[in-house]
Amino acid sequence: MSKRLSGKVAIITGGGQGIGAATAIRFAEEGADVVICGRRIEPLQSVAKQIEELGGRCLPLSVDVSKEDAVKQMVVDCIARFGRLDIVVNNAVLMVPAMLANHSAKRWHQNFQVSLDGAMYLMREAYPQLEMNSGTVVNVSSVCGLAGSPGTAAYSAAKAAMIALSRNAAIEWAPKIRCNVVVPGAFLTPAMTSVNPDEESQAKTGRTIPLKRIGDPRECANAILFLASEESSYITGAVLPVDGGRMAELNTGSASWEE
Repeated sequence: MSKRLSGKVAIITGGGQGIGAATAIRFAEEGADVVICGRRIEPLQSVAKQIEELGGRCLPLSVDVSKEDAVKQMVVDCIARFGRLDIVVNNAVLMVPAMLANHSAKRWHQNFQVSLDGAMYLMREAYPQLEMNSGTVVNVSSVCGLAGSPGTAAYSAAKAAMIALSRNAAIEWAPKIRCNVVVPGAFLTPAMTSVNPDEESQAKTGRTIPLKRIGDPRECANAILFLASEESSYITGAVLPVDGGRMAELNTGSASWEE
């Protein structure tokens, strides 16, 4: 049986850890050549080594996706190394918290520059290759883009805008290119473990989720793989929560109708 991404080439931003790293490894397991980028080269090289040990090919690049020229060069480097580009996964993120009442303009814009601006730059620069190869885009939003949370006004706005950007791309670029969104909830990423460093705090967070646990990044990577593959060939403009049921739940307080 052929692998789901055999012969495909993907760029995955924020590929050095968490969901991005898990996605890169899953793509490689399914036959794709992958380019991964992030600001720090060391974690990218570690992921690349894991992929090479699986028999795959990976190009790790230190790239600040908030810089247009850097994104342009990454696409050039991808084509030079692998000859094509079929899949884009915009996963890079920077969350700079602040309360709305005293939010500085600098902090506001920082939340958009990586998550949203970087996604647009890569989509734009990848467009000729994606159109030629009937490619796919999977953008990574957040449950914060669907629901409010204190201190995340700018981040939430950027992640909500990622959904709107994706829907517009799905319409403008059909039928050649598909564009979809995954909406992750709580996953055991470095960002999550920084605020939930021990098993007790992680279990407490898990109890707030209908499936009663924090997700493994590989579970989100599997959803991204599905949307990037031909298994989702009739899906575009979709928004897929991968959150253990978190966004499906309406908290009714102490109400109970159990008999």
